[in-house]
Amino acid sequence: MEFYLTALIQGLCYCTLALGIYISMKIFNIPDITTDGSYTLGGAVTAVMLMHHQPVYVVLPVVVLAGAAAGALTGLIHTKLKINALLAGILVMTALYSVNLTIMGRSNLPLIGLSSLFTLANISNNPDLNTFWIAFIFILIATLKIDYLLKTDFGLAMRATGNSESMIRALGVNTDRMKIVGLALANALTALSGYLITQYQGFADISMGIGVVIMGLGSVIIAETLINWLRITSVWGSLALVLGGAILFQFVLAFTLSSGVDAIYLKAVTAIFVLLIVGLPRLTRRAA
Repeated sequence: MEFYLTALIQGLCYCTLALGIYISMKIFNIPDITTDGSYTLGGAVTAVMLMHHQPVYVVLPVVVLAGAAAGALTGLIHTKLKINALLAGILVMTALYSVNLTIMGRSNLPLIGLSSLFTLANISNNPDLNTFWIAFIFILIATLKIDYLLKTDFGLAMRATGNSESMIRALGVNTDRMKIVGLALANALTALSGYLITQYQGFADISMGIGVVIMGLGSVIIAETLINWLRITSVWGSLALVLGGAILFQFVLAFTLSSGVDAIYLKAVTAIFVLLIVGLPRLTRRAA
């Protein structure tokens, strides 16, 4: 039971990552690879500031700003220099490896014995349940804020930019600015995931971001499949399914490990699982 509770907590910690990829991939139709670097950036900033005994409520806005700066840089390279969005993300992600290593000073930073977000309040006497409730409340607040933003006039303009860029540009909206802000928001959410995971696992590592874009993409694809199947049209419903996708993805990995599959094959299982999610709906439509 504790094994699956751990998977649930990890799924909650990856929820903001999934929300970030949902914004970049599904709202703006931009394949943003900056994710791998901004996730690690969030973890690196968190670890260094906690080691300098900064309170978590001070660390939080710094992490958000750092992630937003990384996303905005990708947006600027894409919109102002007219470089392909995928290449722009790869360039920023590559540069962030050096930035993250410079911030950390070494490849790994342990946080043993330091206070964290998950020790701020004592909701339950069970440490794992206490961590779950704090993570749940954090994710709920973050999701409500994103839901509110996407329903404002600014949020509607963001969504319209992804749906029909030429139409929204004809209405006088600066689409380049929308893309920059959108990528900044997406990577701020991604950095938040690094902020949560670093505190949960108790360390930050320079390679912690490798492959997280696949994890986030898998979560979003699960959500998209359910959105289409259930015919969800509300913003809140879509965001809730994205969160559910992130949690379900972690449960699949947990089940894989608990069934006796060697951990060295976990990345292969992840890739196969994402492939199945992407391929099955298409095969089903073709068979019909």
